[in-house]
Amino acid sequence: MTPIAPHITAFLRDHLPRVRSASEHTCDAYSYAFQMLFEYASGVLRCRPSQLQLEQLDAPLVLAFLAQLESRRRCSPSTRNARLAAIKSFFRFVEHRVPSALDQVRRVRAIPRKRSTSRLVRYLSRTEIEALLDAPGHHARMELRDRAMLHLAYAAGLRVSELVGLRLADLQLQPTPSIIVHGKGRRERALPLWRETAQAIRAWLAVRGDAPTIELFVSARGGPLTRSGFEYLLAKHVSRAATKCPTFSTKRVTPHVLRHTCAMHTLQATRDVRKVALWLGHSSITTTEVYLRADPSEKLEAIGTLIPPSLRPGRFKPPDKLIASLRDLRSEAPANESPHGSLNGPKRGSPRAKRAQRSA
Repeated sequence: MTPIAPHITAFLRDHLPRVRSASEHTCDAYSYAFQMLFEYASGVLRCRPSQLQLEQLDAPLVLAFLAQLESRRRCSPSTRNARLAAIKSFFRFVEHRVPSALDQVRRVRAIPRKRSTSRLVRYLSRTEIEALLDAPGHHARMELRDRAMLHLAYAAGLRVSELVGLRLADLQLQPTPSIIVHGKGRRERALPLWRETAQAIRAWLAVRGDAPTIELFVSARGGPLTRSGFEYLLAKHVSRAATKCPTFSTKRVTPHVLRHTCAMHTLQATRDVRKVALWLGHSSITTTEVYLRADPSEKLEAIGTLIPPSLRPGRFKPPDKLIASLRDLRSEAPANESPHGSLNGPKRGSPRAKRAQRSA
């Protein structure tokens, strides 16, 4: 039996950051995936997570863990695929360290991904985003911080990790307000800021104080703001904006919805999906095409250039009620009984008609 603790430690602390040059966010996501996997396995196998053996993490256990993510935790297929990708990456690492587990590794790596439904992105309208940006107040220190965060998250289309990880050194207010965003996949991009966004950031910097952290936005205790902290603040201001904009009651607003809103409004203003991809920091324009499917104005332009086929004009005449009722009676008549027998007499040439002719 092979203890799994030394291998997972070497994978997360050495292989991912040094050999694979994975970002900090990738390492955190992989660590969380294995935390859930080991907690599930320890409950099923009735042992402590530190006592788990590599041979116990076979393909049936991994499949049961993935099914549990969807059934109990209500994870989407894309989230399930992300957890599976972390597990497969670890087993590729183990393949060269434990040759005796080669068959087990291949069985786990053969687990297929699950196809997910591609839904339309959710975004806010102009009225809704204005109500949300006006939700924080103008006087308290934390209200100025929240106003600046919401403005920046929408104007720059930032991911929540990019927003809370933004540093003071990444901000430039002179001569042109701009920020340097450290995006996904170690890709950096420079984005200019609106004048209103720059004013909101200046108001926050005036009351920020000398916090010991290098991040631009800090918590009430002076430490760096977390992802869950921003999610809590966003939910609070969404509920406050719902009093002025009732449409919020039918929408679920997450931090990523602000990013989608920026992308949709940029696409509607520029009509260029390449500019949207540059603004959001997408590595491939294929990722940005999801916004084309959600924008109805693109379809309106397409249908406006098409010539509809000409149809012959006509007028619909409803059937007469009496004729319709007689047709219903005919359809209810037995198949071996002629519906015209009682009205037109016997059929010509039938035996009955010949007897009637001789009697006459």
